[in-house]
Amino acid sequence: MADRIATDPITRRWFLEGAARTLLGVAAVPLLSRRAAAQDGVRLRPATARRVIQIYVGGGLSHLDTFDPKPGTPEQGPTEAVATNADGIRIASHFRHLRDHMDKVAVLRSLTSTQGAHAQARYFLHTGYELRGTIRHPTLGAWLDALAGPINPALPGHVAIAGGQYTADAGFLGPRHDPLPIGDPEAGLQDSTRHRSVDEQRFAERLERLRRMNAEFAERHPVRDVRAYDDAYEQAVRLMGSRDLEAFDVTREPEYLREAYGDDRFGQGCLLARRLVEHGVRFVEVVTGGYDTHNENFDELAEKLPALDRGLAALLADLEARGLLEDTLVAVVTEFGRTPRINSRNGRDHHPKAVCALLAGGGVRGGRAYGATDERGDEVVEGRMTIPDLNATIAYALGLPLDHVVHSPSGRPFTVADKGRPVRELFA
Repeated sequence: MADRIATDPITRRWFLEGAARTLLGVAAVPLLSRRAAAQDGVRLRPATARRVIQIYVGGGLSHLDTFDPKPGTPEQGPTEAVATNADGIRIASHFRHLRDHMDKVAVLRSLTSTQGAHAQARYFLHTGYELRGTIRHPTLGAWLDALAGPINPALPGHVAIAGGQYTADAGFLGPRHDPLPIGDPEAGLQDSTRHRSVDEQRFAERLERLRRMNAEFAERHPVRDVRAYDDAYEQAVRLMGSRDLEAFDVTREPEYLREAYGDDRFGQGCLLARRLVEHGVRFVEVVTGGYDTHNENFDELAEKLPALDRGLAALLADLEARGLLEDTLVAVVTEFGRTPRINSRNGRDHHPKAVCALLAGGGVRGGRAYGATDERGDEVVEGRMTIPDLNATIAYALGLPLDHVVHSPSGRPFTVADKGRPVRELFA
């Protein structure tokens, strides 16, 4: 049995998971991102943002019915456009709260994608690279974790909230830079305390025993995944004893503030994101889905957009009130837009040619729209911006070196945003 544990990676994984559950007295230690160390030789640029909260709106958010309305045209349908507190910026009337915060926001109306299917477009949005069967590219949070290192070494550098199947990953950078997934933001980080039946001395003894076993195995099998698994346990234990564990507990917030964000998973996810960046997490993605509105687009959006409106408006106001918005970049992104043509099911279909996104804080000059689509919202006619350009712009705000080359295990060279170019004029 001892020989099999030492040589069979599947059995080894089972054994370590069992050790975490029984030997350590922890119900289920989650796989945490390792405390990232900045790569040797990487020279960061001056940054306007230290951290990012990315709101990913899954399904393909209609640009016409949100942030690029075309009032008075047949393509607009029943969605009304309203003025905001930013001169000349009109958005859909669903955003009753956000319209009072558009002075903080730059609306990107000229994004365009080359991918019109969900899986491919979602991957392209998050990585800046087209989906390939031979390699997994890192998402932006993994790049940041790998190149910049941690703000708070006690916490993971990269967290994904309510991601489910959309959760980002580190690709060829390795599992140490994967995001820590949080399913239910109100439940926080589950199984993160020592079981009551295991006292501190016994816990320390079991950790030492596990450390010796791991060291022996790693010496015989010095591969990246083995080291990453050990790193996960190291950070899990460190976090268990840290006061920063409270960052994952939104119930510590006053009730009035929790209500302001909204009594739903998205709103509480935004609140958790604010708590995490406040404690030093560099990159947090909050996922909300259900925007694939081929059918009954207008009814679906009337039901779903108020939660997006409320959570996002509360997040911007809260970050500003705490002095965090200045160096926290908030990005609202989606994989593609929707067709100007309203189909026979009163819906809109996939439309990668025109996409909207929002950027706020982190040195971005708010109260403006960048780029434009034509009178129908069909084609970009001014300030064309590709998906890699968007990723390059976010990376630019973070001070990441856009020309720094990292080689995959197979020896292929990659950069953080492929051939994307940052739109520097977005910054104050």
